[in-house]
Amino acid sequence: MLDRSLLRRDPEAIRRSLRRRGQDASVVERLVELDRTAREAQTRSDALKAEKNTLSSSIAKAADKRAAAEELRPRLADIDGEIARIDGEGAAANAAIDEQLQQIPNILADIVPDGSDESGNVVVRAWGTPPTFDFEPKPHWELGERLGILDFERARKLAGSRFAVLVGDGARLSRAIVDFFLDRGHRAGYTEISPPIIVNRETMWSTGQLSKFSDDMFQLSDWDFFLIPTAEVPLTALHRDEILDGQSMPRRYAAYTPCFRKEAGAAGKDTRGLIRQHQFEKVELVWLTAPDASFEALERLTRDAENLLKELELPFRTVALCGGDTGFNAAATYDLEVWLPSQGVYREISSCSNCTDFQARRANIRFRRDAKSKLELVHTLNGSGLAVGRTLVAVIENGQQADGTIRVPEALVPYLGGQRVIGA
Repeated sequence: MLDRSLLRRDPEAIRRSLRRRGQDASVVERLVELDRTAREAQTRSDALKAEKNTLSSSIAKAADKRAAAEELRPRLADIDGEIARIDGEGAAANAAIDEQLQQIPNILADIVPDGSDESGNVVVRAWGTPPTFDFEPKPHWELGERLGILDFERARKLAGSRFAVLVGDGARLSRAIVDFFLDRGHRAGYTEISPPIIVNRETMWSTGQLSKFSDDMFQLSDWDFFLIPTAEVPLTALHRDEILDGQSMPRRYAAYTPCFRKEAGAAGKDTRGLIRQHQFEKVELVWLTAPDASFEALERLTRDAENLLKELELPFRTVALCGGDTGFNAAATYDLEVWLPSQGVYREISSCSNCTDFQARRANIRFRRDAKSKLELVHTLNGSGLAVGRTLVAVIENGQQADGTIRVPEALVPYLGGQRVIGA
């Protein structure tokens, strides 16, 4: 959530950011007017309370207190009524401001490229060469079904569309990818967390998922709880309402979890295969940092995710998202896109974002640099390290061979007991 004081200090910064995102900036005028109403109401209320105190003091000093009280009672009653009315106006204005601020996305950082949609995104670096085949590369779902390691038909029987059953070496390969990610996260200094995958409404709200993304969430109908859409939610909220020791920062966490999304805005997209599922798995990386270190942390976080792709020998590129394509919570985002031979394109496999103090303000996560320092909001960052299903897709498609088998990346061989090829 944005800092309300920004409305008074620099409303143009909010307008500028909204315009760069391709959104209507006129809401800022409404907010400025509401803030003016709230402040004027506070000023009038304070003046009336001061007048009431003066009148009450004069009664206390009067020689005939009963007579003075009788004389001033009508005016005191009028003041009480006026204070109640004005305080109600101020409360209504403040509530409207809070509600509207919750709908305004984070302020874009200066490093974010201009652009209205994904066509404005900028490739900042690339690694690896897309493989060439002396045969027509097949999509992962066709390869997986032929090998008997992916079963979409039985998944539809069990749950419906956008689900998958992993069988035999498919399940083992997926588990190997998870273990590989977590081991590399441990080596890189991340503390592994195993969080709940069901969270309450306050946790969802505090990390900016509600109400902006409520249509994509799976809510448990009998309770006010939600299945997590990403481990970013419990990891970011882990220190909600806490004051951290600045000397313990940055805090870096990694968590493997299943994730659940309705994909309400993706009707008709990627209906086949593992790219866009209602249930999927990720290893998520989350940082809590001091404000002056967060953009350096974004570069490090992104490199940590890139290194996983390099070890897996998967060609990828790193893309800086433009203003119109940057997510609600983020001030700046890098997407990692992995090469998929069957489509002949790069597809997103990780999104690494600096959310500055946007989530921390809702979650009330603060820190002190030392015992004498003032309280400050932390900056939160998150990134997929990586999406397991999409990594599985990339491994299958980039490792496919002419006989229909899959070559296992060298980094995963130890996790499969030395197995180097997945066959029927």
